[in-house]
Amino acid sequence: MATSEPSPQARGVTKLCIFVGTTVGSYAFWALGDSVFGFEFFGSFLLSGIGSVLGVYGGWKVAQKLAG
Repeated sequence: MATSEPSPQARGVTKLCIFVGTTVGSYAFWALGDSVFGFEFFGSFLLSGIGSVLGVYGGWKVAQKLAG
């Protein structure tokens, strides 16, 4: 069973998309917890973690679409 290794450029794009997705997701969920729900630090921190996980998934999906 042969697996094709992604090119170095594709790996770089994937890493960049995941980084951006994590940053945006984390900040968006932090702001959501702070302003909409009125959470204090710990509640916003927990939501930020959830946003980071969703951002990783979203960034990975975007990278897959860009790769073709």
